[in-house]
Amino acid sequence: MSNVGKIVMINGPVVKAENMKSFSMREMVMVGEKKLIGEIISINEDLATIQVYEETAGLKAGEPIYSTNKPLSVKLGPGIIGNIFDGIERPLLDIYEKSGNYIPEGIGLTSIDLHKKWKVKINVTVGQELRSGEIFGEVQETTAVKHKLMIPPDKRGKVIFAEKDGEYDLEHVLLILDDGSNKHEIKMYQEWPVRVPRPVARRNPISKPLVTGQRVIDTFFPLAKGGTAAIPGGFGTGKTSAQHQLAKWSDADIIIYVGCGERGNEMTEVLEDFPKLKDPRNGEPLMNRTVLIANTSNMPVAAREASIYTGITIAEYYRDMGYNIAIMADSTSRWAEALREISGRLEEMPAEEGYPAYLPSRLGQFYERAGDVKTLSGEEGSITIIGAVSPPGGDFSEPVTQNTKRVVGTFLALDRALAYSRHYPAINWIYSYSGYVDDLKEWYRENVSHHMMELREKMLGILGEESKLMEIVKLVGEDILPDDQRLILEISKVLKIGYLQQNSFHELDANVSLKKQYNMLRVIDRLYEKAFAAVKKGAPISIVKDEKLFYDIISMKYNVAEGDEEAFERYLKQIDDYFDPLISRYDKGAIRHEDKVS
Repeated sequence: MSNVGKIVMINGPVVKAENMKSFSMREMVMVGEKKLIGEIISINEDLATIQVYEETAGLKAGEPIYSTNKPLSVKLGPGIIGNIFDGIERPLLDIYEKSGNYIPEGIGLTSIDLHKKWKVKINVTVGQELRSGEIFGEVQETTAVKHKLMIPPDKRGKVIFAEKDGEYDLEHVLLILDDGSNKHEIKMYQEWPVRVPRPVARRNPISKPLVTGQRVIDTFFPLAKGGTAAIPGGFGTGKTSAQHQLAKWSDADIIIYVGCGERGNEMTEVLEDFPKLKDPRNGEPLMNRTVLIANTSNMPVAAREASIYTGITIAEYYRDMGYNIAIMADSTSRWAEALREISGRLEEMPAEEGYPAYLPSRLGQFYERAGDVKTLSGEEGSITIIGAVSPPGGDFSEPVTQNTKRVVGTFLALDRALAYSRHYPAINWIYSYSGYVDDLKEWYRENVSHHMMELREKMLGILGEESKLMEIVKLVGEDILPDDQRLILEISKVLKIGYLQQNSFHELDANVSLKKQYNMLRVIDRLYEKAFAAVKKGAPISIVKDEKLFYDIISMKYNVAEGDEEAFERYLKQIDDYFDPLISRYDKGAIRHEDKVS
């Protein structure tokens, strides 16, 4: 074993030790007699600073620091999917079975079960040349996920030994590779440092949406596979609910949910609900393609800082198999608060609102690990990062929100007024935006409709116009507006209540296909065009706004099943049957002015 250091100072999760010349920057170490997990974050000659990922109560000056000769790493192999980990990939259910309600100090870096046996199919033979990242076998990890066994990115060579198909544990040597100078034993799992992105062959341009089944997102502010998104909002605006909806309904192959510094009761809800949720694809438990990382606000603050790196490293591992991954980070504000606390204990010069000066670069490093890629094995995979942001008091001008906004492609701003009026998802259509619209236009044209994006622009224009008109209405009332502008207000109500508002508890409304979204938008557009034509011919708004017709259009989201194209044709006919005679009556002065007034 390497030289042993000695603790000279303890300040919460930050420990300083001497006799550390032989240790390396970012090396994982064992701290004290209990061998707490820590990571070296600075070295100054003989003195090193360590952040400890466990509770340091009871630690004493003079206790030893032991080297591990490797950086903070996670074990990647079968057994991850369906599991619940803490911020440094220790399985919480296993720890609970062994130790009860509390994680004991010094339990070590336990991880996936290395002794559980899996049924392995080997796809290579002796004599084959294998390159880094190449798939050599597979394991059916869950009913939803086929785990592809890969050569680690830093290994390659000729197969000089290959095990037969059979049941093996993770420590069993399945292959031996000879690269000419060294022989490498290949097991079912690999280790990877969490702060180092896994290599890929190529990054692809964004071209496909992450379909979420949520109309306000898919139609107005689309997410992209391989893209990044932020969901900022104050307390009670529905950040966690929005991420739950995305986790349940998005068309990602695997979901990784990182509860980063959230309240314990909120995380308990996730841990209780997710195992009960049914996967809409196959009716089986959603946990069969989900990984949960729980690091609540009362857990060690340094582990919170590491938790999102643990999550993204697991995501990259499954991406390398050719899967599309969606990672939910809830919330990056709590992660930034962990950075701020550790930075304060390190006595670093604070920047804006006490956050460290490197906050923007750390956020950038995290979000940059998203992407649509060609993997080393030639597969196509992607990671989409969706981070919740919790600005204090709902103030979007604070540093975490502003710096996140600079690096993400989609910004889904949650609105407290909408949430308190029970309008969910409470995404404000004025302040939100998606930078992926141009990248995805061609996909929408080919897979949904040539007119989808045109209708989107038109409806956003109506909502923007309504926002301006409401400023006038607040001052002088609606009656002062001409009928064409009053029609904008009425159509906006249809859009907001009938389209943007979505009921996650309704069977037909919780998840909506893109085709149905387009058809709903087409009906609302026909209503607007026909009503506008009637107003231009002189029909008063009181007649144009037929209560039954408008109510039927608003309610169509609850009344049309998926794939029922004829229902939308009936709505279009209903609109035409009402407005065509009305337009004819008012056309070419067919009705005298006094008739209009009466």
